[in-house]
Amino acid sequence: MKVTNGATTLLEVRDLRKQFPVRGAFGRNRQWLRAIDGVDFTLKEGEVLGLVGESGCGKSTLGKTIIGLHRPESGSIRFSGQELVGLSKTGYLKVRRELQYVYQDAGAALDPRWKIGASLDEALAIHTSLKRRERHERSAATLRAVGLRPEHLEFYPHELSGGQQRRASIARILTLHPRLLILDEPTSGLDVSVQATMLRLLRSLQARFNLTYLFISHDLAVVRMMCHRVAVMYLGKIVELGPAEKLFEKPRHPYTQSLLSAIPRPGLSRITDSFRLTGDLPNPVNLPSGCRFRTRCNLARDICEREEPLFRPLSPTHSAACHFA
Repeated sequence: MKVTNGATTLLEVRDLRKQFPVRGAFGRNRQWLRAIDGVDFTLKEGEVLGLVGESGCGKSTLGKTIIGLHRPESGSIRFSGQELVGLSKTGYLKVRRELQYVYQDAGAALDPRWKIGASLDEALAIHTSLKRRERHERSAATLRAVGLRPEHLEFYPHELSGGQQRRASIARILTLHPRLLILDEPTSGLDVSVQATMLRLLRSLQARFNLTYLFISHDLAVVRMMCHRVAVMYLGKIVELGPAEKLFEKPRHPYTQSLLSAIPRPGLSRITDSFRLTGDLPNPVNLPSGCRFRTRCNLARDICEREEPLFRPLSPTHSAACHFA
């Protein structure tokens, strides 16, 4: 699906912050882990925005904060023009029909004691006023849309393969006719052939149901294939954001360059051979001064220790937070 410049902004996140307490031995010396530390981005209707970064960078926390599983300390989340920060549980329940989260572990998202039909019916019973027969018909139709058969309504989750469980989990959400799906590692743990099938399914569902995706993944090859734009996160911040092709062809932030240098390209040179990631993530409770990536960056200078770089536009569609970008 092509996203036009005039497309409506569906999701707008501004200066979002979420932190968690970290306690030492015997509950002493409480410190704070800044899991999301001033995140800004927008998402237009029909768009697929990729969110990438190392484990622990805050990708999943950001997704769960957007749907209300974590309450932020400050900032703004506007969905379809409605402010979600500070919304009551009842208010969020009304929004959740249109804003849904697809978990990485599809099997865990389905109650093992319930048949697939019961899981789909529960979502419709909570969020709609459809009668039982209407709920059954919508559930069966949605299963067909994700490539399963109506007979699968009578299956328990353990009777399905991993790929089928993921399809059933997506079907449970699609019965509600949402507008935005937050996909958390949707192809993780699947065989390569099943991954390809899942990606084709996500593309076809997006077109059929007019969906918008926030696509969280560590698989950069998949992100390049699926996403219109890509946001790169490092220790709670977005450090680069731009069109997928431009970001992959000419990454501007050293961290993005280091991530792309790890992509294997059989028979070819790597995308960026000039920059390799070294060292481990700093302690997120005790972040480096200035640029938090400087301890792993071979471009770091004195200014990187003194001043935190601003997230600034490099072009009308491309931004990065680096003194030397």
